[in-house]
Amino acid sequence: MNNHSNLVKIYLFVCDAYEKELKHSVQRFSNNNQPRFTDQEIMTIMLYCTGYERRLTVKGVYDFTSRWLRSWFPLLPSYTAFVIRVNKLSEAFRGLFAIMLRDHAPHFHSEYFSMVDSMPVITCSGKRSGKVAREVTDKGYCSTKSLYYYGVKLHFLTCRVAGRLPFPESFIITPASENDLNVFRDNWSGIGGKVVFADKAYIDSQMQQQMSCNGSHLLTPVKHPRKTAERLKQISKAADDLFSRAVSSIRQPLEALFAWLLEKSDIQRASKVRSTNGLFVHIFAKLAAMFFIKLKTNS
Repeated sequence: MNNHSNLVKIYLFVCDAYEKELKHSVQRFSNNNQPRFTDQEIMTIMLYCTGYERRLTVKGVYDFTSRWLRSWFPLLPSYTAFVIRVNKLSEAFRGLFAIMLRDHAPHFHSEYFSMVDSMPVITCSGKRSGKVAREVTDKGYCSTKSLYYYGVKLHFLTCRVAGRLPFPESFIITPASENDLNVFRDNWSGIGGKVVFADKAYIDSQMQQQMSCNGSHLLTPVKHPRKTAERLKQISKAADDLFSRAVSSIRQPLEALFAWLLEKSDIQRASKVRSTNGLFVHIFAKLAAMFFIKLKTNS
């Protein structure tokens, strides 16, 4: 009965968002502008099966729905028709996730402390030639995994929530080759009145000076310029190590957020995606499903 309750909650949430905003992003101008099997039902199925039943592919979602949820969705179409309908809702899933971030941020989050980082979404390894969603993907390198790959990057600016995983304030999707520092400079360097914690990839003295003019600060672990004499490094080594550990410990919840997303949704692996819309569905349906659960858990 608890699972049925979660299904109803997702359906009501999706219907409310769809009626207020999402319907404009998927508006139809054909004779079939009011299909019997609705967009709201499709989005509910994707979010419920991904978030609560751990069905992490569209095929897995369809098979579970066909076997166990037929009484709830008697008009479920064929698998081929279902995939086509799901891919056409890529912008609706993106919009639903954006609504969650805009309207459902925790009341007890910090408005002063933020964290920034990126995570890869991999369509294939770098040893092969990426042929999926070429207009939004390219070849990049993930230093954490020491891996060349084709795909995109998810960049998150998150707010600190005491005792809980951080909550995204904003997000950007870029091709895998895009430098994290450039993305931050172009999108978030102008924010005011914040202290932003980041890793060494975001070190840039000019940008830090620009942010200081806006009343913000970008704090990263210490990284000495090239050719700095070893004697000079040793002079401030103790203080530098303490500062770097402090910044890294504050950033640790963001790493935990990424680990949670990877464990629960396997969002990083997109090797079965076959189109640009399919890639966006893979990303935003999983993000929406996981953060719906997070919101209900924190409420």
